[in-house]
Amino acid sequence: HRASHQRHHLLVAYLERQTGLKFRQVFPDSFDRHLEMIGQGHIDITYSNPFFYITAARRYGNRAFAAALESYGGRLFRGQIICRADNPAIRTVADCRGKRWIAVAPSSSGGYLYPLGLFRDSGIEPADFAEIAFAPGVAGKQERVVMAVLAGKYDFGTVREGALDLLADRIDLSDLRVVAATPWYPGWVFSARAGLDPDLLQTIAAALLKLDPGNPEDRKILEAAHLTGIVAARDGDYDSVRELARRLGLDQTP
Repeated sequence: HRASHQRHHLLVAYLERQTGLKFRQVFPDSFDRHLEMIGQGHIDITYSNPFFYITAARRYGNRAFAAALESYGGRLFRGQIICRADNPAIRTVADCRGKRWIAVAPSSSGGYLYPLGLFRDSGIEPADFAEIAFAPGVAGKQERVVMAVLAGKYDFGTVREGALDLLADRIDLSDLRVVAATPWYPGWVFSARAGLDPDLLQTIAAALLKLDPGNPEDRKILEAAHLTGIVAARDGDYDSVRELARRLGLDQTP
């Protein structure tokens, strides 16, 4: 919660100045609680990974209106398979079969679901691993995966691209090796709950899209949120994620 506040409080303050509306940051403790709060009408605007978005859209009618731009891939991002650099047993995706895997979280796009799709496309099913574990805690989970692999607790891990750089000042990145990267998929998305006043949504969207990375003050807001910009988005932009969810059997929940 503290990390999320630090990243986004400048953006929230900016939106209040630009729109004249009052915003309150909400910090659900889990994927399921976040969905529940959307269903109850307690969250108007959601900033989420694309798998969460397609679930919220299917269950409660959320609709994408803006997409995040990041330094890695623009509005696209992907996952990475990492192992210790001195691990001779893992050189390719196929070598991960039978090994111990630590992933970020069951709901993590780059840290689990995108790599899961890559493994399935390579003929490797979840049952083919010796173990699949998820990073403990509610924050810093990407970093926890990296550190667990570095410590040798697991044979390999999966994180979103860019996660390694978060630890560049704490570890020697040459001690780790990127085995493979997943295909590129849509990245994080701003979506609105069904029934939100269209005029309010238009006002909020216009303010977000007005952020200019060439403007020093706007750039400060974007950099705090780890973004390089924000662009318009629509629901159909996330159809490739829906197709992956279908292939992984994750689109059956009502």
